Amino acid sequence: MFAYIVRRLLLIIPTLFGIMVVNFAVVQVLPGGPVEQMIAQVTGDDVAATARVSGDAGSEVMAAKPRTRGSNGGDSTVTSKYRGAQGLPPEFIKELERQFGLDKPAHERFVLMMKKYLTFDFGTSYFKDKTVVGLVLEKMPVSISLGLWTTLLVYLISIPLGIAKAVRDGSKFDVWTSGVVIFGNAVPGFLFAILLIVLFAGGRYWDVFPLRGLVSENFDRLSAWEQVKDYFWHLTLPIASLVIGGFAGLTMLTKNSFLDQINQQYVVTARSKGLTENQVLYGHVFRNAMLVVIAAFPGAFIGILFTGALLTEIIFSLDGLGLLGFDAALTRDYPVMFATLYFFTLLGLVLNIIGDVMYHIVDPRIDFEAREV
Repeated sequence: MFAYIVRRLLLIIPTLFGIMVVNFAVVQVLPGGPVEQMIAQVTGDDVAATARVSGDAGSEVMAAKPRTRGSNGGDSTVTSKYRGAQGLPPEFIKELERQFGLDKPAHERFVLMMKKYLTFDFGTSYFKDKTVVGLVLEKMPVSISLGLWTTLLVYLISIPLGIAKAVRDGSKFDVWTSGVVIFGNAVPGFLFAILLIVLFAGGRYWDVFPLRGLVSENFDRLSAWEQVKDYFWHLTLPIASLVIGGFAGLTMLTKNSFLDQINQQYVVTARSKGLTENQVLYGHVFRNAMLVVIAAFPGAFIGILFTGALLTEIIFSLDGLGLLGFDAALTRDYPVMFATLYFFTLLGLVLNIIGDVMYHIVDPRIDFEAREV
């Protein structure tokens, strides 16, 4: 098993490198980079944008706009590769490129970026005046809260429900629970979140749960028990909206996995030996059937933690990693975009290896070292 883990760890390097190369190349051809974003805000008299440009570039902004003249003026319009840069002095454009690190060829920028990422030096956000690590750590509690509790509840609901449906396959219980599962699979989580707000967050009917934030404003002044209640009080609706969309697929996966094992010959043999139904189900079937469910755990956790909660974070005003990545993509905040992509891809690849190790723990008969990677 050790040799297999080492090979999988070594495969992380080319996999991660390939993902970064593809995404870096795609971003280079997309319009609306950070320089264009800054130009648009500067030419639109955005004071906040002007304040972001440090040093001599700030004074250049003030000097740039008066230099734009009509067709008969002495100064001609500056031709630039950036949309909306006409009339701005070339020195100012070059200063912006230097500050954003875009004054070097793309391949040099990529090499420099990857060298820093190898030491987990992710740089500083273009527009938030904070390090990327600081931003991630600041947003992490929200995403960890959503991902951890949602994944826990999804598994606590889906596995027992899937087993019960498999054991009672074709019964009335199986039929009406299938209706619930179909409903959960058909309704997107964000629509269910809106419904919960309308019903329970003062939208129209009952004002029971808070609408925004992870904790109340007076959280620091509450006792320990009150802080726990306040924390879960704020999480109730967001987690409920995520669970309703997440439990359906895992429930059916669990049911189908158990049905497949129940029909195997070894189950018939175990029953013929006089074992009780619980002994057969949990002593033999459970270990084999849970392999597929365990394999799905890393992907489910990563999906809920970093991507699945994006719309939920927006709807409930939860400032987490999903919202951070979405905002970085809109503003072309490259340090945040690529650093989070690098870190979360690396984490996902490691969790996949952990999933394989869990395979072996659940069923030691599985020998990964005998396989060709």
